[in-house]
Amino acid sequence: MSQRVALIVNPTAGKGVGRQLGEQTRRLLREAGHDVVEVSGSDYAQARERARSVVAEGVDTLAVVGGDGMVHLGVNLCAGTPTRLAVVAAGTGNDFARNLGLPVRDARASVGLLTEGHTRRVDLGRVRDAVAGERWFGGVLGAGFDAVVNARAQRMTWPRGQMRYNLAVLRELPVFRPIPYAVELDGRRLETRAMLVAVANTTSFGGGMRVCPDADVADGLFDVMIVHALSIPAFLRVFPKVYSGTHITHPAVEIHRARRVRLEASGIHSQADGETFADLPIDAEVVPGALRVVTPSGVSA
Repeated sequence: MSQRVALIVNPTAGKGVGRQLGEQTRRLLREAGHDVVEVSGSDYAQARERARSVVAEGVDTLAVVGGDGMVHLGVNLCAGTPTRLAVVAAGTGNDFARNLGLPVRDARASVGLLTEGHTRRVDLGRVRDAVAGERWFGGVLGAGFDAVVNARAQRMTWPRGQMRYNLAVLRELPVFRPIPYAVELDGRRLETRAMLVAVANTTSFGGGMRVCPDADVADGLFDVMIVHALSIPAFLRVFPKVYSGTHITHPAVEIHRARRVRLEASGIHSQADGETFADLPIDAEVVPGALRVVTPSGVSA
């Protein structure tokens, strides 16, 4: 069935893979008979405003071509609206796509889901800020070592891809110190010194780091990981285990579940979906079924 599809492409995603997949997606959508509305702009802000306008008009689907940053944009545009989000994963990590069982770097399979797949409702995290207003995240919000590393990686121009993140880890680790946090979980307050706190709607971020391996995108709860204070050598031993999810057995690691989470720490900025997000303190809540996303037919609705 023909649909009206708004298309945003990040041509720089995945070392230029985004440009190639964007061209393929555009052609395949038109070949399938869909009405394609181009909303990619000369920069991020222009694309966001163009897309916001067509979503407000009730476009059927917003298709984003890029990595988790482009998904983050799509999440914030489609949250709480009837417009479906379709993801053509073209980034380096593609954590959101992998969590939902979506094709990766495959424009044909991604476009095929518009007619052959399902529309699935998934939870989102919502943060309300007096200055920035209402903001959403689809994957993981992190505040601590991960956010510091992410900020450094975004400032770096070399190397590209996952190696840039790995180098940022090596640069930040020698000077990082545990952070005093207050964490409220559905009103229950914990105070601790920790390396990081992650509020997870999905299992992973940072290109496959499975911070909360049991997180469920449709259970109406966050999984909240706290890595309590560790020496640098101990942290170096634990950190690599995050890729397999086995770090959660370490005595310094706690996983909690909560609907509402408040994070307090001095001078700490958070990241969400790999994007710079908001200064602490922040209050986050799960909004069940806030996003309609196109998924394969084998993925439960």
